[in-house]
Amino acid sequence: MNVAIVTVGDEVLAGETTNTNASWLAGEIAARGGRVRRILTMPDDRAAITARVGTWADAYDAVIVTGGLGGTHDDVTADAIADAFDRELVVHDAVHEDVIETVAAYRDANPDLVEAHDLDIDVAAWAALPEGARYVLNDEGLCPGFVLENVYAMPGVPGEVRAIFARVADEFVGESVAETLYTPQPEGSMLAALDGVRERFDVAVGSYPDTEGYNRLTVRGEDPGAVADAAAWLREQVEVVDED
Repeated sequence: MNVAIVTVGDEVLAGETTNTNASWLAGEIAARGGRVRRILTMPDDRAAITARVGTWADAYDAVIVTGGLGGTHDDVTADAIADAFDRELVVHDAVHEDVIETVAAYRDANPDLVEAHDLDIDVAAWAALPEGARYVLNDEGLCPGFVLENVYAMPGVPGEVRAIFARVADEFVGESVAETLYTPQPEGSMLAALDGVRERFDVAVGSYPDTEGYNRLTVRGEDPGAVADAAAWLREQVEVVDED
């Protein structure tokens, strides 16, 4: 399963917010056998998001978009995704009721804060989804997630991304498998081995520096036997240490 991830937010591009969502989602998808092929951070620009989502929805099995959902002035992601599929935004009764319940629970838990700031939520703005979208309950926040065809939209708060992804995680199961080796050898000393494993086996191999002082070799492919054979061959060509 080939997946693209789009992170929306001017604050991410300004360096004010760290993009932990993309790296977390990529790890979760890889653990399920999927492959993340593209990760892109975009501004809160409705037309730009529409164009990117429209292109990537045709190119990949799934597109995940995080950020820019809600009822504030810069939350344009739902509108952009609706535009990409030529849909209108609509408010479904179930989504509307869930937002009302979430707001009521927040008011009950924070009466002093609500009174001090005269909290007034435009429920319809927070509950509006593209027509035909599948609603995904957000157990950690106000704004729901949704799925429209092969596009998965989630708010940008990391806890909410994780809660919503947990409800759709089974839809990201793929056939990719991986095996990781650790070596004290510098990358320059392994060029022949890395070229050799690519020539002999139908796998992808990456070499990455690791925080513990070892280089990390990852063998990835869709044939478990080929991945295992390639990793075994690499163990004979480079010095490998126990990952524990």
